[in-house]
Amino acid sequence: MELAPATESGTSRGRLGRPLGALAALGATWVATRTVLVLLMTGVLKSPGGDVTADVWMIYHAWYGVLQTGTFPFDDVTWQYPPGAALVILLPGLLPWSYLTSFWVICGIADAAAAALLIRTGLRRGRALTGAWMWVVGVPLLGPMIYNRFDLLVTALTLAGLLALIRRPAVGGLLLGLGGIVKVWPLLGLIGTPSGRRTRRSWTLAAATAVSVGFLLAAGMNGAFGFLAFQKDRGIEVESVGALPLHLARIAGGWNGRVTMNYGSPEMLGPWVSVISKVMMAGTVLGFLWLLLWRFTARRRNAATMYDAALCALLIFVVTSRVISPQYLVWLIGVAAVCLTVRGTSQRPVALLILLACPLTLLEFPTMFTQVLNSEPLAITVLGLRNLLLLTATVLSCIRLWRSTRAATPLPPTVVLSEPAALPPASAYPVRPGIAYEQDLLDGIDHPAGR
Repeated sequence: MELAPATESGTSRGRLGRPLGALAALGATWVATRTVLVLLMTGVLKSPGGDVTADVWMIYHAWYGVLQTGTFPFDDVTWQYPPGAALVILLPGLLPWSYLTSFWVICGIADAAAAALLIRTGLRRGRALTGAWMWVVGVPLLGPMIYNRFDLLVTALTLAGLLALIRRPAVGGLLLGLGGIVKVWPLLGLIGTPSGRRTRRSWTLAAATAVSVGFLLAAGMNGAFGFLAFQKDRGIEVESVGALPLHLARIAGGWNGRVTMNYGSPEMLGPWVSVISKVMMAGTVLGFLWLLLWRFTARRRNAATMYDAALCALLIFVVTSRVISPQYLVWLIGVAAVCLTVRGTSQRPVALLILLACPLTLLEFPTMFTQVLNSEPLAITVLGLRNLLLLTATVLSCIRLWRSTRAATPLPPTVVLSEPAALPPASAYPVRPGIAYEQDLLDGIDHPAGR
């Protein structure tokens, strides 16, 4: 038995020249939008809401100085990240420019690399360039802030890991594990992998990467996991879903708590906060119990399933969190873009809702952020609409993921094709196992009943 020979070139090389108009439009849009971002960041154009670069030149640069001494900033309550984040913070120091400029360059490279990966994937047979458009258009809708947070780098890494999962599960697991030790959430990308050898490889590599990198950093530097001590005392961040009842009560004069900087973000402290925190944590637990139920009862999978499940898990994680910082939207843009590379994804309307939430996020931060802190009605209306879109996207994502995997005929965990009647000509390239597996999954989208 062997994998079937190629029925066409087997690579995307022969198809790269076909959609020249789409590629030119994508390239021109990326260049134009990122040029505007650079002009806003450098002050050539006036940025709404004021300067958003302080996190880099003040906070990140201060952490860089501490990390260079061989210790984590564990006595700084604004350090809220796993030890792998130190690698990202130290990275700009390898470039010859100022820390701020170097950080922007790295973000630009990550942004371009993510777009290139999505375009390359979209050019394959059975795939689409819609995911590339989601990334190219969605990222600038968050404004210049997005080039001043390291979430863009983590998202690009996660995007690469997700795209590699089908053809190279070990590589995908390694990249997601590396992303997980930087910011945890990339590990959610593994929730939808089908059972079998490929899943064991990806999960094993992800765990091994996260544990080994975390161990090396903990062994070589002091205070690697000191950030965990800060989590229990956190309040409700002002932009989160859980903050909306407090904002409304404050507008009505029924809440006498306070809004203050707490553990690196503006949080609401006072009456009802502990109750809402417990409700949010319960929502997280229930959401992931539902995901486990889905995983063990799903009857059909295709090339979109693991991506759709990753987006669903991430949405649950975001909307039930006590914190929704504006940069979290780039996580959702990245994973939604991966979903849209597959024409049969169930998450198209979910991706649209995420895209609609981006300009509202830019409006509430930084444009109206002072008003949000003061719970002014107009600003809270904008924030409420943004959070309502995210809640709706989460519920819709769960429903569509569940329905898309209800077909009666399961997909086998390993695809073995029958032996061909004749060997392929010597000039033909044989199909690698990962490519054959991906194409079988893609074929299953259009012919679910014939499997």
